[in-house]
Amino acid sequence: MSEPCILCVAITGSVPTKADNLAVPITVSEQIESTQEAFEAGAAICHAHVRNDDQTPSSDPERFAALKEGVGKHCPGMIFQVSTGGRSGAGRARGGMLSLRPDMASLSVGSNNFPTRVYENPPDLVEWLAGEMRRYEITPEVEAFDLSHILQAIRLQETGMIPGRLYVQFVMGVKNAMPADRRVFDFYVETMRTRAPRAQWCAAGIGAAQVKVNEWAIAAGGHTRAGLEDNVRLDRQTLAPSNAALIKRAVDLCAKYDRPVATTAQARKILGLRPVAP
Repeated sequence: MSEPCILCVAITGSVPTKADNLAVPITVSEQIESTQEAFEAGAAICHAHVRNDDQTPSSDPERFAALKEGVGKHCPGMIFQVSTGGRSGAGRARGGMLSLRPDMASLSVGSNNFPTRVYENPPDLVEWLAGEMRRYEITPEVEAFDLSHILQAIRLQETGMIPGRLYVQFVMGVKNAMPADRRVFDFYVETMRTRAPRAQWCAAGIGAAQVKVNEWAIAAGGHTRAGLEDNVRLDRQTLAPSNAALIKRAVDLCAKYDRPVATTAQARKILGLRPVAP
């Protein structure tokens, strides 16, 4: 395959803490340093959450602004993607950072079960978040935890609620949601191919499923995500020393399947994003 593979690094998330792995970057300065290491290893997208000083999740626009500025300075051209996920805030507070005009933002288009709670994404909130992304010319990355989310993303793109090039990420391995099942993954890929042939797709695996889903996605011609948000280990016995180590593992899988790793310029072109001014 000659199509470049876009690697996204999910640097922090809302759940893992220093108690799980000391390498999890919590402060903005730690996040910038960890992102730069992953960028140098091959990541073209930074998927960003921010935390409070006590490590609890936050949607604080000021923290996102500082992180965006630092990533832009130390990782030239890297795609900055903010999370509007429900663990970081409630209601419209989840999109409070969208006025910063990041390149991309995550968008969940339906509800589902998480390990201990319902991840609520009611239609009116989805419509508002999508509207804010249109307003600020932000490309959504639809996070699909279920087949219905993929189908809804395609409908939203067809109706113009999601303009431009559709980008869907399959999230597999969350407890009580969609498991990392190869037959399901193959069906997701076929669904995208037949129903949204001009779209791009990505896949992320949670926990021990990360490397497995990375390999499935790379081998199938899609893009993939790795990082300490989703998985704090290299294997059952070994904690990941950094986000860069998890990205490096995905880079090695790209080499295994003759997939070039996308540069930031290539990733921007593939996803239809605005280029970075020289």
